[in-house]
Amino acid sequence: MTALLRYQTDLLLRSQRWLAPLLLYAVFLGVGVRAGEPVLGALGYTAAALLPVTAWVVRICLGQEPPAARGVVAAAAGRERAHLAAVLAAVACAALLGVVAVLGVTAVSDLRGVDPVRAGAAGLLATAVCVLTGAAVGVLTTRPLVRSRGWSLAALVLGSLLALVTTGSPAAYAVTGLVGAARTATVGMPWLALAGALALAAAAVAVSTGATARRE
Repeated sequence: MTALLRYQTDLLLRSQRWLAPLLLYAVFLGVGVRAGEPVLGALGYTAAALLPVTAWVVRICLGQEPPAARGVVAAAAGRERAHLAAVLAAVACAALLGVVAVLGVTAVSDLRGVDPVRAGAAGLLATAVCVLTGAAVGVLTTRPLVRSRGWSLAALVLGSLLALVTTGSPAAYAVTGLVGAARTATVGMPWLALAGALALAAAAVAVSTGATARRE
């Protein structure tokens, strides 16, 4: 699995397809985050913006191999393992981007009345929730479940939006908790949302991996 992860990550980096979602995230942060604003609200926005970006990166990783190369990797390592490695590589890259963003936003935001360590920890947990939820959206809206590029993109955008606004969504719960905490300066840790996001991502990956084994 380590070799597969290296292969998928290297393929993503060399393709430069990561540049578009990275620029999108930078635009989100440039528009929505201002230096000196309350840290908890800024971290909530930072986490929320990473959800569609993660879904996009997952979509890229699951479709970046040419069919011939995909067949070779599947024959050598198994379709399920190759599929899982692509998802994990995308999640790892998105998580790294989220950690950098949380640290940067925490450094430039207003920390008055808030413990910076606790605020940063809450931001990292909310980011993890959004990365996992975004991964679930990504695997459910691309191959092998959705093969049409147009429908895949439309489903990704709609799924990301619903994941951020639907009551009961782990991402919506975590982001709302951070934004609400900005008004009271009481920092809560979204452990329940993290557990829900883990379960959601695991179920989505299981469905997608199973479809890969059956259809390809």
